[in-house]
This record gives sequence, structure tokens and C-alpha cells, in this order.
Amino acid sequence: MEKRRLGRSDLMVSPLCLGGNVFGWTADEATSFRILDAYVDAGLNFIDTADVYSTWAAGNSGGESERIIGQWMKARGNRSGLVIATKVGSEMGPGQKGLSKSYIRSAVEASLQRLQTDCIDLYQSHRDDPDTPQEETLEAYADLIREGKVRAIGSSNFTAARMREALAISAKHGLPRYESVQPKYNLYDRAEHEAELEPLCREEEIGVIPYYGLASGFLTGKYRSEADFGKSVRGGRMAAYLNERGKRILSALDAVAARKAATPAQVALAWLMARPGLTAPIASATSVEQLQDIVRATNLRLEAADIAELDQASA
Repeated sequence: MEKRRLGRSDLMVSPLCLGGNVFGWTADEATSFRILDAYVDAGLNFIDTADVYSTWAAGNSGGESERIIGQWMKARGNRSGLVIATKVGSEMGPGQKGLSKSYIRSAVEASLQRLQTDCIDLYQSHRDDPDTPQEETLEAYADLIREGKVRAIGSSNFTAARMREALAISAKHGLPRYESVQPKYNLYDRAEHEAELEPLCREEEIGVIPYYGLASGFLTGKYRSEADFGKSVRGGRMAAYLNERGKRILSALDAVAARKAATPAQVALAWLMARPGLTAPIASATSVEQLQDIVRATNLRLEAADIAELDQASA
């Protein structure tokens, strides 16, 4: 399996990242183990999660996804072959959020414990914290890297302006820089990332690992009318996509998929993987069958004409 360098770090990752947001939510532990097994059996190595996954689910308090991944790695004895990414900063409870040095210090220890590892490969600021100076956050990460608890750092949901500011602080003070960014980006949600963040990332060699690579499932083609909204817990989000432009994108995905003997989901992910400067889209699965479908995207090569057709439909 092809590996890609994440930013300027020494992390070499597969071109498709497995999203851990469903582990402990819509995928129980046994199902999660099977999905993780199938992912690594396919030759891929990049798994993304967050401490906050999944506080929103009834009965959960956060850390469920990290805990499942940690138990799986311990059971399989495969930690050394994986690139594990997690995040800090989203609210875990009263007073438990943000990117202050003191909070990062406590949050990283909790994540390490849940993941049952002594080092996080990619530790990411989950969302910007305007109340904490970026220099303070980066100094906290510098300490963790120096202590061997983190290998590289990344950001998520940062604007281009805030990324530029962080990069300038890193350069001025000799602090570690964000080697990656996680934007919301897919064949439907394009404008915001492509306007400013994408040029910055290409200029500064920052890895791009977008979430919602399948637009919460819309780009799988599963939701083609309001009657389909009940097919999953994410169906309620589909109303935002099921418009004239959304239907045009689905038609283009159908056409390319038919030519390639592929599925719309595979084509949508292959389009992302072919995007210049993009490292690895993140996609999650709630069954082994779904996982096997999206993994096939790593072997799908789109022609220039296929990409042009998709670009035009989604413009």
C-alpha cells in the first residue's frame, strides 16, 4: 500500500484514514474490532479519533473511541505498525476544554491511558481556542514532543488566517509547527477549503486530512430522496445536500462509477485522494462491508476526464 508523508513530519500514512468517531457510538466494541482488523488487513495504518468521541451519545462521557482503539491494539499487539491520531480541545465536561497548557497536560495523560500507549503519533488541536494564546498551546506541545509523548502535531477546524499565525509563531520561537490540518472538505463542501486553506497548505507543505469525506454519507448515493433520510442516524443532515447541485454531483458520481465498475463512495474518496496537496481523507464505517467498500477507493485511479466531470458537476 502506498504511503504518504504527513506534512514535513516523519509520519508515513496510508492514503485513506479510518475515522474512529463511530467506535463506541454506532459501532459497539466487537464491531469496532472487526472494522479495525479489516482496515489493517488491507494494508492501511492511519487511524484518527478524539478524546471527545462520543460524548453526544446517550450514556457516554467521552473517551469511548480511544478506549476501544487502545483495547484493540493491546489485544492485537500491533501498536508499532500504526499511526494513531487523536485530538484535544473539545468540551469533555464542565471546565474541560480548550488549548491552555494546563488543560493539554491533563488531557494528554487521559488519552495516553485510554489508548494504552506511551506516545501519540499525531496530537491535534480539535478546534481553535481564541481565549488561549497560540504560543502557549505550541509551547505545551513542544514539552510533550520533548518528553516523547507526542511525535507530531496537527490542527482541526482552523482558518487559514489562524494557521498562518500559528506557523509564524512556530518559526519565530523555534516551536513545533502544525504538520496537518483537518478541514471539512468533500466533493460537495469545497469552497471554504479551496479558497484560502488549500493554497496555504500546498505552499507550506502541510498535510491535509479532511473529515466528512463522504459528506456524512450523502456521497455514497444512499440518500436520493427525503424517504431515504431514515436510513441512518445521520439521515437528518441530508436535507442540506439534497438540492439541485447535490443531485448533479450524485449523477456525475454514478456516471464515473459505472465506467470504473466502482461505487459512488469509492469515486468520491478517489477524487479526494487525487487532489493535489491532500494527504488522506478520513472515512468511517459501521460494518466490515462498508469498510471494504471504502478501502477499494485506494486502488481506484481516476482519469483526468473523470476528475473534470466531477469538478464541473460540483462547481
